Amino acid sequence: MKLYYTDRARNDLEIAFEWYEKQRRGLGYEFLDCVEVTVKDIRIFPEMYNICYSKFRRCLTRRFPFSIFYSIEGKEIIIHSVYDNRQDPGKRPSSH
Repeated sequence: MKLYYTDRARNDLEIAFEWYEKQRRGLGYEFLDCVEVTVKDIRIFPEMYNICYSKFRRCLTRRFPFSIFYSIEGKEIIIHSVYDNRQDPGKRPSSH
């Protein structure tokens, strides 16, 4: 399956990367590595993760407090958000 990131998901990654790099040099790259491992799992078993609402599935990253929200659309996986679980749940991605 092909994998795509929405602009929102790319922005989420950029913000998180910059924040972790400010905490400790190299930590941002560790975060990106963790996300990459999680995305590989999604690509291998896209339907393994439950639909949590609407058309969105949710997969938790292992080391960092983030959820990856994605959908399966035909033969594509769309990453909609790389969501910081410490944020307000009302800010989660929606189908709108």
